[in-house]
Amino acid sequence: MTRFSTLLSRATAALMLGSLLALAGCHRGSTKSPADMAKVEKKFDVTVEAYKSGQFMLDGAVLSSIDLGSHFAYEKDIGKLPKTVLLVRSDDSKIRKQHLQYMARMVLDYGFAVYYDDGGTLKKINPVETKARALQEYHAPVKQDDGQKCKSAAGCDSVEQAGQRGGY
Repeated sequence: MTRFSTLLSRATAALMLGSLLALAGCHRGSTKSPADMAKVEKKFDVTVEAYKSGQFMLDGAVLSSIDLGSHFAYEKDIGKLPKTVLLVRSDDSKIRKQHLQYMARMVLDYGFAVYYDDGGTLKKINPVETKARALQEYHAPVKQDDGQKCKSAAGCDSVEQAGQRGGY
C-alpha cells in the first residue's frame, strides 16, 4: 500500500511538471513585436503617444491636453475628424490614468473611439468607467529666485533678508 501512494505521488508530480512546461511553451513569444505594432497602428486614423506629466505627443510635437483637444476641434471644423485614435506609450513615459482620463474627455467631446495598448491587448476607452477629466493646460514647476524669498510685499522685513537680496 505504501508503494502505491509513492507511485501515485511521483506520477502526480510528473503530470504537474509536464503541464507547467506545456503552459510555458504556449506563452513563449506571445509579446508583440514592433512590426506587429506598426501593422496595428496603420489601422487607426491617428496615433497619439502618452508623454510625461499628462502631456501627449502628436507627430513629434509635445502637446498639453488642451492643445490636443484644440487640434481635434480644428480637425472637426475642417471636416477631417478621425473616427479612431490609438493611444500608445512613448519612449519617455507609459500610459497613465491621467492620459486615459483626458482621452475619455475627448471621446465625449468629439465622438471618436480611442483605443490603448494594455499589456499586449487593445482596449477601448469607456468614458463612464474611466471617469473623464476636464482638459488642463500644462504648467511647469516654478523655480523661486532669490528676489522672491522676502516675506512681505513691500520688501524685506529685516536687515538679514535685505542682505540675502544683495542690498545694504
